[in-house]
Amino acid sequence: MNKFISIIFALGVLSGCTNTGAPDAAENSIAQVMATQQQAWNDGDLKAFMQGYWPSEELRFASGDSYRFGWQTTLDNYIKGYPDKATMGQLKFELIDIDLVSDEVAIVFGRWHLTRASDQPHGLFTLVFEQKDGRWLITKDHTSSAK
Repeated sequence: MNKFISIIFALGVLSGCTNTGAPDAAENSIAQVMATQQQAWNDGDLKAFMQGYWPSEELRFASGDSYRFGWQTTLDNYIKGYPDKATMGQLKFELIDIDLVSDEVAIVFGRWHLTRASDQPHGLFTLVFEQKDGRWLITKDHTSSAK
């Protein structure tokens, strides 16, 4: 019995030693993308905010009862909805869960909150991040607003 416990312990130690820390590195990279986006938004720079998204016509963004495809279409919609810094307000993301589905795909769930002079819209988001050319980028975004 003691031999069995020793083997199990040794395997546990060895598996811990071979851990590359990849999940932590991926989660940190994804959180950094979100932090960079938050700062770009708060600086009033939608083009910099969009750098966290996959620059592809396959990018999907859904909100409310509509969805659209394409990086440029998504940027154009942001510009239309947030034409100036006052409308953009100050954005705060709260990351609730980063679920690494594989080495190249993660699902991120969280809250967003805008602070503006006249209101404080907020809601939830679910993002699919994928590794694209060595970078974690949002390929699918589903954002909801609270009433």
